[in-house]
Amino acid sequence: MASEPLPYARPRPGTQPPVLYPDYASTQKRAPKRAPLRLEHTLSETTGPVFEDGWAGPDSTDLTRQHKGAPLGERMILAGRILDEDGRPLAGTLVELWQCNSAGRYHHPVDQHDAPLDPNFTGAGQAVTNAAGEYRFLTIKPGAYPWRNSPNAWRPAHIHLAVFGPAFVTRLNTQMYFPGDPLLAYDPIFQSTADAQARERLIAQYDPALSEPEWALGYRWDMVLRGRAATPLDPA
Repeated sequence: MASEPLPYARPRPGTQPPVLYPDYASTQKRAPKRAPLRLEHTLSETTGPVFEDGWAGPDSTDLTRQHKGAPLGERMILAGRILDEDGRPLAGTLVELWQCNSAGRYHHPVDQHDAPLDPNFTGAGQAVTNAAGEYRFLTIKPGAYPWRNSPNAWRPAHIHLAVFGPAFVTRLNTQMYFPGDPLLAYDPIFQSTADAQARERLIAQYDPALSEPEWALGYRWDMVLRGRAATPLDPA
Protein backbone atom coordinates (compact mmCIF):
# COMPACT_ATOMS: atom_id res chain seq x y z
CA MET A 1 0.00 0.00 0.00
CA ALA A 2 1.44 3.39 -0.96
CA SER A 3 2.49 5.66 1.88
CA GLU A 4 1.13 9.15 2.31
CA PRO A 5 3.25 11.84 0.59
CA LEU A 6 5.43 13.86 2.96
CA PRO A 7 4.67 17.59 3.12
CA TYR A 8 7.39 20.02 2.11
CA ALA A 9 8.23 23.04 4.21
CA ARG A 10 6.74 26.38 3.16
CA PRO A 11 9.17 29.30 2.74
CA ARG A 12 9.44 31.98 5.40
CA PRO A 13 7.87 35.36 4.51
CA GLY A 14 10.23 37.62 2.58
CA THR A 15 12.61 34.86 1.48
CA GLN A 16 10.96 34.46 -1.94
CA PRO A 17 10.10 37.24 -4.41
CA PRO A 18 6.42 38.25 -4.59
CA VAL A 19 4.36 37.69 -7.71
CA LEU A 20 3.75 41.45 -7.86
CA TYR A 21 6.75 43.74 -7.42
CA PRO A 22 6.00 47.18 -8.94
CA ASP A 23 9.66 48.07 -9.51
CA TYR A 24 9.84 45.03 -11.80
CA ALA A 25 7.41 46.39 -14.37
CA SER A 26 6.51 43.11 -16.08
CA THR A 27 5.00 41.69 -12.90
CA GLN A 28 2.29 44.34 -13.00
CA LYS A 29 0.97 42.78 -16.23
CA ARG A 30 1.28 39.10 -15.37
CA ALA A 31 0.71 38.90 -11.61
CA PRO A 32 -2.55 37.15 -10.64
CA LYS A 33 -5.41 39.49 -9.75
CA ARG A 34 -6.79 37.15 -7.11
CA ALA A 35 -5.20 35.66 -4.01
CA PRO A 36 -3.73 32.18 -4.62
CA LEU A 37 -5.48 29.11 -3.28
CA ARG A 38 -3.48 26.87 -0.96
CA LEU A 39 -3.61 23.24 -2.09
CA GLU A 40 -2.45 20.22 -0.15
CA HIS A 41 0.39 18.24 -1.67
CA THR A 42 -0.56 15.01 -3.36
CA LEU A 43 1.45 12.23 -4.98
CA SER A 44 1.49 14.23 -8.24
CA GLU A 45 3.47 17.03 -6.57
CA THR A 46 5.73 14.95 -4.34
CA THR A 47 7.09 12.67 -7.07
CA GLY A 48 9.04 13.63 -10.14
CA PRO A 49 11.16 12.50 -13.07
CA VAL A 50 14.25 10.31 -12.81
CA PHE A 51 17.22 11.26 -14.97
CA GLU A 52 19.53 8.70 -16.49
CA ASP A 53 23.14 9.14 -17.61
CA GLY A 54 22.10 9.99 -21.16
CA TRP A 55 20.75 13.41 -20.21
CA ALA A 56 24.11 15.17 -20.09
CA GLY A 57 27.75 14.73 -21.05
CA PRO A 58 30.96 16.65 -21.80
CA ASP A 59 29.34 18.59 -24.64
CA SER A 60 26.59 19.74 -22.31
CA THR A 61 28.70 20.77 -19.31
CA ASP A 62 31.49 22.53 -21.25
CA LEU A 63 29.93 25.51 -23.04
CA THR A 64 33.31 26.54 -24.48
CA ARG A 65 33.64 23.48 -26.73
CA GLN A 66 30.23 23.26 -28.38
CA HIS A 67 31.34 24.89 -31.66
CA LYS A 68 34.30 24.93 -34.02
CA GLY A 69 36.14 27.74 -32.23
CA ALA A 70 36.53 29.07 -28.71
CA PRO A 71 34.04 31.71 -27.55
CA LEU A 72 35.13 35.23 -26.67
CA GLY A 73 35.25 36.28 -23.05
CA GLU A 74 36.51 35.35 -19.62
CA ARG A 75 36.44 31.60 -19.00
CA MET A 76 34.89 30.57 -15.69
CA ILE A 77 34.02 27.41 -13.81
CA LEU A 78 30.72 27.23 -11.98
CA ALA A 79 30.35 24.37 -9.52
CA GLY A 80 28.32 23.56 -6.45
CA ARG A 81 25.88 21.19 -4.81
CA ILE A 82 22.13 20.67 -5.00
CA LEU A 83 20.68 20.25 -1.50
CA ASP A 84 17.24 19.41 -0.14
CA GLU A 85 15.49 21.35 2.62
CA ASP A 86 17.37 19.35 5.29
CA GLY A 87 20.78 20.06 3.74
CA ARG A 88 21.21 16.61 2.21
CA PRO A 89 22.84 16.35 -1.24
CA LEU A 90 20.61 15.28 -4.13
CA ALA A 91 22.19 12.85 -6.58
CA GLY A 92 21.03 12.23 -10.15
CA THR A 93 19.03 15.40 -10.66
CA LEU A 94 19.10 17.55 -13.79
CA VAL A 95 20.64 21.04 -13.68
CA GLU A 96 20.01 23.26 -16.72
CA LEU A 97 21.95 26.46 -17.45
CA TRP A 98 21.39 29.28 -19.92
CA GLN A 99 23.00 32.70 -20.24
CA CYS A 100 23.98 35.54 -22.54
CA ASN A 101 27.45 35.84 -24.05
CA SER A 102 30.30 38.04 -22.84
CA ALA A 103 28.85 41.03 -24.70
CA GLY A 104 25.51 40.69 -22.95
CA ARG A 105 23.46 39.17 -25.76
CA TYR A 106 21.43 35.94 -25.77
CA HIS A 107 21.51 33.50 -28.66
CA HIS A 108 17.78 33.96 -29.23
CA PRO A 109 15.80 35.75 -31.98
CA VAL A 110 13.87 37.83 -29.45
CA ASP A 111 17.09 39.43 -28.17
CA GLN A 112 17.80 42.36 -30.49
CA HIS A 113 20.22 44.14 -28.12
CA ASP A 114 22.82 46.13 -30.08
CA ALA A 115 25.69 43.83 -29.09
CA PRO A 116 27.49 41.19 -31.15
CA LEU A 117 26.48 37.56 -31.24
CA ASP A 118 29.28 35.06 -30.75
CA PRO A 119 29.12 32.28 -33.36
CA ASN A 120 31.04 30.01 -30.98
CA PHE A 121 28.77 30.46 -27.98
CA THR A 122 25.17 29.29 -27.64
CA GLY A 123 24.92 29.74 -23.88
CA ALA A 124 23.04 26.58 -22.87
CA GLY A 125 24.14 23.49 -20.95
CA GLN A 126 22.99 20.56 -18.85
CA ALA A 127 24.51 18.55 -16.02
CA VAL A 128 23.32 15.66 -13.85
CA THR A 129 24.50 15.77 -10.24
CA ASN A 130 26.87 13.04 -9.04
CA ALA A 131 26.53 10.89 -5.92
CA ALA A 132 27.54 13.86 -3.74
CA GLY A 133 24.92 16.13 -5.33
CA GLU A 134 27.60 18.10 -7.20
CA TYR A 135 27.40 19.81 -10.60
CA ARG A 136 30.09 21.59 -12.66
CA PHE A 137 30.05 23.78 -15.77
CA LEU A 138 32.82 25.43 -17.78
CA THR A 139 31.50 28.55 -19.47
CA ILE A 140 32.13 32.25 -20.20
CA LYS A 141 31.30 35.01 -17.75
CA PRO A 142 28.18 36.77 -19.09
CA GLY A 143 28.07 40.51 -19.67
CA ALA A 144 25.64 43.08 -18.35
CA TYR A 145 22.95 44.27 -20.75
CA PRO A 146 20.31 47.02 -20.97
CA TRP A 147 16.63 46.27 -20.59
CA ARG A 148 13.53 48.44 -20.82
CA ASN A 149 12.23 48.10 -17.28
CA SER A 150 13.02 51.79 -16.69
CA PRO A 151 15.22 54.48 -18.30
CA ASN A 152 18.89 53.44 -18.26
CA ALA A 153 18.16 50.07 -16.64
CA TRP A 154 20.90 47.42 -16.86
CA ARG A 155 20.79 43.81 -15.73
CA PRO A 156 23.80 42.74 -13.69
CA ALA A 157 25.83 39.80 -14.97
CA HIS A 158 23.89 36.63 -14.15
CA ILE A 159 23.39 33.01 -15.09
CA HIS A 160 20.00 31.29 -15.22
CA LEU A 161 19.74 27.83 -13.68
CA ALA A 162 16.88 25.38 -13.35
CA VAL A 163 16.84 22.25 -11.19
CA PHE A 164 14.21 19.50 -11.25
CA GLY A 165 14.92 17.96 -7.87
CA PRO A 166 13.22 14.79 -6.64
CA ALA A 167 9.65 16.05 -7.08
CA PHE A 168 7.66 18.59 -9.06
CA VAL A 169 7.23 20.81 -5.99
CA THR A 170 11.02 21.08 -5.69
CA ARG A 171 11.44 22.44 -9.22
CA LEU A 172 13.63 25.53 -9.02
CA ASN A 173 14.18 28.30 -11.58
CA THR A 174 16.59 30.96 -10.37
CA GLN A 175 19.43 33.32 -11.26
CA MET A 176 22.99 33.37 -9.96
CA TYR A 177 24.89 36.64 -9.57
CA PHE A 178 28.55 37.60 -9.10
CA PRO A 179 30.12 39.09 -5.97
CA GLY A 180 30.85 42.82 -5.91
CA ASP A 181 28.64 43.74 -8.87
CA PRO A 182 27.57 47.41 -8.47
CA LEU A 183 24.44 46.83 -10.57
CA LEU A 184 22.90 44.55 -7.92
CA ALA A 185 21.80 47.55 -5.85
CA TYR A 186 19.75 48.83 -8.81
CA ASP A 187 18.32 45.57 -10.13
CA PRO A 188 14.63 45.05 -9.23
CA ILE A 189 14.77 41.31 -10.00
CA PHE A 190 17.54 40.79 -7.45
CA GLN A 191 16.02 43.28 -4.99
CA SER A 192 12.52 41.75 -5.19
CA THR A 193 13.50 39.22 -2.51
CA ALA A 194 12.91 41.27 0.65
CA ASP A 195 15.02 39.22 3.06
CA ALA A 196 18.66 40.35 2.82
CA GLN A 197 20.09 36.98 3.85
CA ALA A 198 17.98 35.24 1.21
CA ARG A 199 19.24 37.68 -1.44
CA GLU A 200 22.83 36.86 -0.48
CA ARG A 201 22.10 33.23 -1.30
CA LEU A 202 21.79 34.30 -4.94
CA ILE A 203 25.42 35.46 -5.09
CA ALA A 204 28.16 32.96 -5.92
CA GLN A 205 31.50 33.04 -4.14
CA TYR A 206 34.88 33.18 -5.83
CA ASP A 207 36.81 30.00 -5.00
CA PRO A 208 40.57 30.05 -5.69
CA ALA A 209 40.73 26.29 -5.13
CA LEU A 210 38.22 25.78 -7.94
CA SER A 211 40.03 28.14 -10.31
CA GLU A 212 42.49 26.68 -12.82
CA PRO A 213 45.79 28.59 -13.14
CA GLU A 214 46.12 30.58 -16.36
CA TRP A 215 42.83 29.11 -17.59
CA ALA A 216 39.62 29.97 -15.70
CA LEU A 217 38.27 31.60 -12.54
CA GLY A 218 36.16 29.41 -10.27
CA TYR A 219 32.85 30.32 -8.64
CA ARG A 220 31.03 28.09 -6.18
CA TRP A 221 27.27 28.20 -5.70
CA ASP A 222 25.01 25.75 -3.89
CA MET A 223 21.26 25.60 -4.48
CA VAL A 224 18.72 24.58 -1.81
CA LEU A 225 15.40 23.45 -3.23
CA ARG A 226 12.97 24.04 -0.36
CA GLY A 227 12.79 24.95 3.33
CA ARG A 228 14.03 27.84 5.47
CA ALA A 229 17.34 28.19 3.56
CA ALA A 230 15.84 27.77 0.08
CA THR A 231 17.38 29.55 -2.87
CA PRO A 232 15.03 32.35 -4.02
CA LEU A 233 13.10 31.66 -7.21
CA ASP A 234 12.94 33.86 -10.25
CA PRO A 235 10.24 36.51 -9.78
CA ALA A 236 6.97 35.65 -11.50
